[in-house]
Amino acid sequence: MTIGVPKEIKDQEFRVALLPSGAYQLIQRGHQVLVEQNAGVGAGYPDSDYARAGATLVPSHEEVFAKANLVVKVKEPLASEYRLLRPNQLLFTYLHLAATRDLTEALVKSRVTALAYETLEVNRRLPLLEPMSEIAGRMSILVGGYFLAKHFGGSGVLLGGVPGVLPGRVVVLGGGSSGINAARMAQGLGADVTILEVDLERMRFLDITLHTAHTLYSNPAHLMELLPTVDLLVGAVLVPGARAPKLINREMLRQMRPGSVLVDIAIDQGGCAETSRPTTHHDPVYVEEGVTHYCVANMPGAYARTATQALTNVTYRYIETLADSGLAEACQRTPALTSAVNVMDGKITHKAVAEAHGMKYSALAM
Repeated sequence: MTIGVPKEIKDQEFRVALLPSGAYQLIQRGHQVLVEQNAGVGAGYPDSDYARAGATLVPSHEEVFAKANLVVKVKEPLASEYRLLRPNQLLFTYLHLAATRDLTEALVKSRVTALAYETLEVNRRLPLLEPMSEIAGRMSILVGGYFLAKHFGGSGVLLGGVPGVLPGRVVVLGGGSSGINAARMAQGLGADVTILEVDLERMRFLDITLHTAHTLYSNPAHLMELLPTVDLLVGAVLVPGARAPKLINREMLRQMRPGSVLVDIAIDQGGCAETSRPTTHHDPVYVEEGVTHYCVANMPGAYARTATQALTNVTYRYIETLADSGLAEACQRTPALTSAVNVMDGKITHKAVAEAHGMKYSALAM
């Protein structure tokens, strides 16, 4: 099979979908790997690394898509890439379709087979999403603390406090992978940390794991009680494949102190606040109701080398299976792959995506 690795074109996206070591392994298995020139430079992998691995370097985006049977990416196709997709081609990347109707319609129209990293499920876990959730969770505290600084319009609160001064207060919505990593980082800085969660077993786990963090059952009343004293609010809720629930409305936001910060990790699934809208690393924040919003849709791209390594650690085995066997046999050998198929042959095959847009759902059939 011919595997294509295009350069990411999303603003400030420096990750690459396949390491040179992964390209080498695929080539040793008899596959051809096409890598767009400079695709890995932003993550610290120059073209020479891919050339030594045996990959074929190609000069254009269009050539990668035209020749590849399997295209592996990091982020969803942008509008300029829609025309490059074609029937019987496999696309494997983060899609987050529930938040983007235009992309969903474009994939349906192209009749490409689109597999989403974020919906691949194994034993109720999302193993291809978890590494990026871990990075985004840890990063949320770094950027949240940064934008609390007074010269960035923040309240001037240092999350860790100092002797004689109480630490800042961090509230995390959701105790999944991103939530627990946000809480760990905030706890490490010495902040006062509360995690809101609805799963009681998960709360017990968090209580045992994060010794000084507090857990609280998540409901609007409890959230409203906390908001007037919160310095940093982290939105880390996730419903696999579906649009993020809007847990924070504008009226709730008005309860927060001016200069406090909201980091909405769930923005790539639509965001968990009514006031959230996607931003970029180039222009990451804006202010609504006196609260600084950080809503960058590709947070892990800021730490491209770490993120690339973490991503390919978990995606490579599935890329290899698809390349060796094709989709139908790969899904038989690795049934979890069926949960990744969001669009196939002009049909939406993931129920949550179809429901998010009020579009027709068709059960996957191969």
